[in-house]
Amino acid sequence: MRHIDLSPLYRSTVGFDRMFSLLDSLTSGENGGNGYPPYNIERTGENAYRITMAVAGFAEGDLDIQVKEGTLSVRGDKSTDQSGETAEMLYRGIAERSFERRFQLADHVEVRGASLANGLLHIDLVREIPEAMKPRSVKIESAGKGKSAQTIEHKAGETEAKA
Repeated sequence: MRHIDLSPLYRSTVGFDRMFSLLDSLTSGENGGNGYPPYNIERTGENAYRITMAVAGFAEGDLDIQVKEGTLSVRGDKSTDQSGETAEMLYRGIAERSFERRFQLADHVEVRGASLANGLLHIDLVREIPEAMKPRSVKIESAGKGKSAQTIEHKAGETEAKA
């Protein structure tokens, strides 16, 4: 993939730094461009999501999940020769190599938990919008229910005389 130079846009815009850094990370292949490990992202509720990663051969102790500054980072580091077997490997089809996969989280998305079952790592996410940012209704009162608008009269000579 070709790298796109976004520096002219940085010079002429204000407040779009995060968007441009996301575009940079997509074009630079920083996001684990090799496709390992494969993953799914699914919506499990109105504001709930789940990332499922295929991490066959990794134990809980081999995986590290961290959230920092809106980025979810999943790292797998398989320690060498845990089984102690000295058998000669004829074919290795299960990839047990180290990896790091990063996901950009949207605003107000929090990681709620993670579980490992049957070689699949499940990471549950929830989007919680603060009360101050949620839409609210404003009650409309009609002026005809006993409330009348006050009229302020201004006479032409009053203000000049007081001044």
